[in-house]
Amino acid sequence: MHRPNSGDQGLHAAPLDPVTDRGVDEFEAIDGLRARFERAARARVPNGPIPPPGELWIGDDAAVVAPTGQAPLVLATDLVVGGVHVDLELCSPSDIGYKAMMVTVSDLAAMGARPDYALLSMAAPAGTDLDALGQGVAEAAAVCGCVVVGGDLSAGAVLVVSMAVAGSLDPADHPGADLGADAGSGGTGLTRSGARPGDALVVTGPLGASAAGLRLLRHGRPGQGDDGRFDALSQAYRRPTARVAEGRLARRCGATAAVDVSDGLLADVGHLLDASGVGAALFDIPAAAGATTEEAQGGGEEYELVIATPDPEGMAAAFRGEGLRPFHIIGRCTDRPGERLLDGRPIETTGWRHRF
Repeated sequence: MHRPNSGDQGLHAAPLDPVTDRGVDEFEAIDGLRARFERAARARVPNGPIPPPGELWIGDDAAVVAPTGQAPLVLATDLVVGGVHVDLELCSPSDIGYKAMMVTVSDLAAMGARPDYALLSMAAPAGTDLDALGQGVAEAAAVCGCVVVGGDLSAGAVLVVSMAVAGSLDPADHPGADLGADAGSGGTGLTRSGARPGDALVVTGPLGASAAGLRLLRHGRPGQGDDGRFDALSQAYRRPTARVAEGRLARRCGATAAVDVSDGLLADVGHLLDASGVGAALFDIPAAAGATTEEAQGGGEEYELVIATPDPEGMAAAFRGEGLRPFHIIGRCTDRPGERLLDGRPIETTGWRHRF
């Protein structure tokens, strides 16, 4: 419940379905549950604010808690459901396991945190290749530097893979550790709520690859001359990458806010702007080779990071120094809350929302 999962490119007609009035909206459901859980927390926190100072609960990409006498923990969980988040005819069990780990770790990446430990829980129909699914989880865990330490397993009518990840905020990644900065994320890591007017908005890579990969997988491989795009785009859908190094370095460089692109760029930028109380003027959204403009703006399950920073030049130099891909500046935050402009025109937000 820290952040609704994904652009839901499973069995939906497309990952760009518009928001409709059918059913209960997922964000309204989360707001209601958050209020209920916070009221219940009064039994443990009888006085003072909820969440307590130095902690971050429901509403961001991950939660930050501070057990008594210990360093803060960063916690996130996500689900991958067969037929909702993945098309089981297009992804192998290994792909599904890999994706489940990466989409959860991506929430920690958005906070500038380091993933440390994970729990894997699965409900699976008879005949599911659990070993192959576990292999995918293990491969992704090794890439992320995360250790799977437990979980649970149950029979079920539908494949559900649930990951829970615990991470930490490395003191060396705190703004000003050795860069001389004194701004940015503080003890709770990067959040959605810290962006300020004048901050540049950047994205860590071109967008739309996952949505384009799903489109191509459903409609067949293109003919000759695709320059390897089919393989790259289908891999983006099947095996996304959590941008952990980018999130940690952005925090170290004094970035003010971040969010991962899971529901679609325009939708997720909107979450960051709403939380920060600022507007934005966007331009020059980079599309992955083979992706359409619509897929770049509204395709989900990208897992690139959108980062707000007052010093894009300094952060760009730091990215070069660490051998990371160059990021793309896509706009600026404005002092007009509610303003959403793309190339000077009001934005019509696209992206996915669950309905219940």
